[in-house]
Amino acid sequence: MSLALTPLARRGTALPPVLAAVAVLVVLAVPVTPGGEGGAGPADAVSALLVLFCAVHLVRDRRRPLSRTAAVVLGLPVAGLAVAAVGAASPWAGATGMGRYLQLFVLVPAAVLLLIRGRGDFRLLTWSLVGFALWQGAVGVHQYVTRTGASYQGADIRAVGTFGPQDVMGMASAVSVGLVCAVGLALGGPSRRQRSVAACCALALLAPLALSFSRGAWIATAVTCALQLVLAGLRRALKTAAAVAAAGVVLVGGLGVGTAMLQERVDSITRVADAPDQSVRDRYALWSAATGMWLDHPVTGVGLKAFPEHRDGYASPALSAGSDTEGAGSVFRRQPLLSPHDMYLLVLSEQGLTGLVALAGSWLALLVCGLRNLVRTRAAAAPGYDCGLVACGLLLRQLTDFLYADIGGPSTVLAAVCFGLTAWWALTGHGERASAPSVPAPRNIEEALTR
Repeated sequence: MSLALTPLARRGTALPPVLAAVAVLVVLAVPVTPGGEGGAGPADAVSALLVLFCAVHLVRDRRRPLSRTAAVVLGLPVAGLAVAAVGAASPWAGATGMGRYLQLFVLVPAAVLLLIRGRGDFRLLTWSLVGFALWQGAVGVHQYVTRTGASYQGADIRAVGTFGPQDVMGMASAVSVGLVCAVGLALGGPSRRQRSVAACCALALLAPLALSFSRGAWIATAVTCALQLVLAGLRRALKTAAAVAAAGVVLVGGLGVGTAMLQERVDSITRVADAPDQSVRDRYALWSAATGMWLDHPVTGVGLKAFPEHRDGYASPALSAGSDTEGAGSVFRRQPLLSPHDMYLLVLSEQGLTGLVALAGSWLALLVCGLRNLVRTRAAAAPGYDCGLVACGLLLRQLTDFLYADIGGPSTVLAAVCFGLTAWWALTGHGERASAPSVPAPRNIEEALTR
């Protein structure tokens, strides 16, 4: 009898497969090597192992892979990528570019979706994102206080976490993602204790987000959290808005977080049209170059990873040679501007309308399915409303962030994990349809008794 119960005991004590996705966050938390030249990093290698682990897990447990709907939605970008890869300047550029897009928008999201077995796994990964954001935020605040961060207006005060000045948006993205997750858990968590802890985490992440000096992260986070509050109900929205306002008063007035540089950065958001700074002028020049490439190659674009080669032929003289990076343990270096810093324009310029329709169509399908499941869950008063708020919030944040950012740097893998969370909720998570893996029928009476 004891031998017959052994497989059941092993199954009960097995670690959740979603911990493989948490391992990606652990590797991202390790400081990057100063002066790195980009390219694939440790987090990319672990994400590849994540995909391999998922494949082995499916074969071992004899689970059916993606449903037909999930396969179509997540596989939609492949069509545009295949066309753009053929038109790349070289086979190597086409292969590496296609591999990068497949990693971020197809393979890793699909692996995360398949490794999440239910709401418990979803919340485990969500809390891991919050913890990762708190770690990055703590490092960033320390950098600001001790003046060991990245250089900003001549002072080493910009909070960049463990990502370094080469990926200056890394910490801002991580903190923004964690804040969105914390807000979703605070608004719809399954218990009062979880909601209280999540609310405290959200308030704690406001300071590092401000000290990142990232206007794009501020806008994306504010838009997303506002929409989460609206989806959660007017009463909760008013209460949370009052709490955030009180925290802002404490941070700015009481703790002196609102320095003159921070105030100037906030004011610059309203001057992007009338009196833009050099970074904004560079952004406009890059956007103009990307638009020009698309107008000349409207259907298939100029080819994967071909934007840098065509940039100078389309950019205006207002474009500077690059951005200066320094501080946070790195020496001064000029970082070339090799992308339009707008994901939609990057896809449009390199893949044309074919690629943009395929990729954006996949994201739109995820958004529609996610919001539909969220509305159904709320109408039925079913459990899992916090999962829906987190999933839809992460997708809305990423789609907003893509208006002034694109893929690049170690932190990009974080976006792939977030797409996986969104895909689980949008395609399989509503009603726990994917909470239990499919198990093959027993082949004999002995096997039936041991299950």
